[in-house]
Amino acid sequence: MSFFAELKRRNVLRVAAAYVVAAWLVIQVVETIFPAFGFSDAAIRIVVIVFSICLVPILVLAWVFELTPEGLKLDKDVDRSQPYTSQTGKRIDRIIMVLLALGISFFAFDKFLLDPARDATREMAAEQRGRAQGLVQSYGDKSIAVLPFVDLSPAADQSYFSDGIAEELLNLLANIRELRVISRSSAFRYRGDDIHIPTVAEELNVAYVLEGSVRKAGDELRITAQLIDARADAHVWSETYDRQLRDVFEIQDEISQAIVDELQIQLLGVRRSADRTDPETYALYLQALHLLQVEEGSSQIAVEELLHQVLERDPDYVPALNLMVGAIFRMTGDFGIKYSLDEGIPLMRRYVDR
Repeated sequence: MSFFAELKRRNVLRVAAAYVVAAWLVIQVVETIFPAFGFSDAAIRIVVIVFSICLVPILVLAWVFELTPEGLKLDKDVDRSQPYTSQTGKRIDRIIMVLLALGISFFAFDKFLLDPARDATREMAAEQRGRAQGLVQSYGDKSIAVLPFVDLSPAADQSYFSDGIAEELLNLLANIRELRVISRSSAFRYRGDDIHIPTVAEELNVAYVLEGSVRKAGDELRITAQLIDARADAHVWSETYDRQLRDVFEIQDEISQAIVDELQIQLLGVRRSADRTDPETYALYLQALHLLQVEEGSSQIAVEELLHQVLERDPDYVPALNLMVGAIFRMTGDFGIKYSLDEGIPLMRRYVDR
């Protein structure tokens, strides 16, 4: 008997066909399911490699053993005169047909139902990446991240003030149309005095980083600001401002103008200046702004109380009016901690009108 005929007699070819079809079906399912659970292409490759390696042992087992009603037996111990020997091959043929039917069904399901959705998702993602990349490239080197200023006050209790200074500078720079300014939520994740500037710039994809510190003692205020070329990790500009607290708005304007000059950007229109009020009122406003970031009911109530003090001192201070709307909004609704919808909405509208 030839070797090929022996392979057929021992059902090795049938087992190989069944195994290949089953492996192909499993791999197709894995390629569809694994990405949805966050597995990378490496996991899919491992599955393919495992099936490939297991093919040889499966063929060896098919050569050595025969499936009988009593279970697996060595081929040499099987009585070939028994009718079940021919039925084994027929069972394997039926298994192959079932697996092929399942494979064709899955292929059709994947091709006509899953593929269009995946293609649409990929096209949308590619379009968004292209739009974002095009927007970034359109600014060139005119991009900056304003990091939260470090609080160097003796009691280290002025973090709200240092954050407020950095946020006001960010808002002023954001009004320059030619300058791409990273959002507060992204930039303020990098906090502290041990920040590695090149790493921050690479992660935020910016050319320049503005960092600084605030030291406040009584009415004396020292603000240090540093503009850094992130790619070279070199200082482009640095300045220290020793001022009385009442000069805080002039300091904000002065720093932002110096940065604009260093980046050599031609402004469109008039650069917006910081909204002005007296220093004590501004300090209360910064405290309220800081507390509004905290997602706790008691903090929102404290924000509202601070803003009432601000508006008693300066009824037309627009940033406080805006912040009051946000504070009331967080305390309003079916689960609001202070106002129902019928109470909160008219109250917010009154502040908006003012």
